Amino acid sequence: MRTQQGAGLIEVMVTALILGTSLLALAALQSKSLQYNHSAYLRSQANILAYDILDRVRINRRNVASYSLALDADKPTGTSLAQTDMNEWLTNIETMLPGADGGVECVAATDFCTVTIQWAEQNSSGEAAEDESEFVYSTRL
Repeated sequence: MRTQQGAGLIEVMVTALILGTSLLALAALQSKSLQYNHSAYLRSQANILAYDILDRVRINRRNVASYSLALDADKPTGTSLAQTDMNEWLTNIETMLPGADGGVECVAATDFCTVTIQWAEQNSSGEAAEDESEFVYSTRL
């Protein structure tokens, strides 16, 4: 009578294949989770920075128009409160967000301000157009 041999080895190989595939899937899931968590962290920082400059504008409400600054403009170097606030705010943006820039547009007649913050962020799609994130917040003072 002949007995079957090698069936146990095949079962072990199938089990190892399933286990290896499962571990790779878990590693990919963990990697995506970290990426999305970091993205959410950067967006939260942008939100905090937008509230920061809007609070500064509310404190100096008489000079609302002085806080307007284009997105790609240089930091103000003057000594007025608005220029100092904008300089500190832009420095905070550069420190907290990678490759970031910010701009503010305030209309004195309506007390309406729009804050725009852009930063660089690596994505998983590989398209360069998606590597820049933008946060826009508009409010009436």
